[in-house]
Amino acid sequence: MESEPLIEAINGASRLIVLSPHLDDAVLSCGALMNHARTETSVTVVTFFTEGGEPPYTYGARRYLHKTRDRHANSLFLARRAEDQAVLEGAGISYVHVGLKEILFRRRIQPLLNQFPWASRLIPELSYAYPTLHLHVLRGGISPDDLSTIRCILDTIDRLSLESSTLFLAPLGVGGHKDHILVRTGAELSRKRVAYYSDFPYNTLYSVDLSFVQRNSLMQTTWSRDVAAKLPLIRAYRTQVDALFSKGKIPVVPETYYYPTADNYPNRHPAAATYASYGRAEY
Repeated sequence: MESEPLIEAINGASRLIVLSPHLDDAVLSCGALMNHARTETSVTVVTFFTEGGEPPYTYGARRYLHKTRDRHANSLFLARRAEDQAVLEGAGISYVHVGLKEILFRRRIQPLLNQFPWASRLIPELSYAYPTLHLHVLRGGISPDDLSTIRCILDTIDRLSLESSTLFLAPLGVGGHKDHILVRTGAELSRKRVAYYSDFPYNTLYSVDLSFVQRNSLMQTTWSRDVAAKLPLIRAYRTQVDALFSKGKIPVVPETYYYPTADNYPNRHPAAATYASYGRAEY
């Protein structure tokens, strides 16, 4: 299905708010659509996880910092926020940086082996909510420590939706990255007017969560207009582009969105997940 439902929603919205987990996700997944939407309505990108943290870091965090050619998360995220500001302001899009810590740098409220403070210095993974990339960040459940994160996301959405005609775009969470799932969860639980974007470039490697699509009665739509025009914007995220795209080659593919059907808009599906159900960690 082509993009008519999105065009109609954007034309009827007083404001389009793109909920972005990280400081590049909105442009990666929605850059072409946002470029069109800004000519029709006010567009704001709200990015939630915009801060790093202090060492000692986990092995996964150290690998990530190595890929970005930085040794300290705080200096990296200072550069990332500046990149995001420059890209969005240059595109005529407003932005909000919420200030939550990115997943690789979020610590547990109570570290494992808390009675032995030296243990976390020796094995940093003991103090982190998601100690490994493949077993925790990309798989398993949401940490109980992130209930406060979901509350912050919900509160932020509530503050931004003063007008009933506000349309939100939220990540679909393709690939299972927990920061993306947390933002998706907040959007779903908010019961606001929400459409979901397929997370690029992860959607080139992973499948869509069909249970979420079915639970929210979502239909797929695509946006193919001027997709190549967002490539310079993606490349402007210099700290990230080399790690995301091998040899700097960015695929030119249509953007994919999932939009509620007419009888389920805004989303009030009785089978939608409850707030309490996200407090379970599965690792």
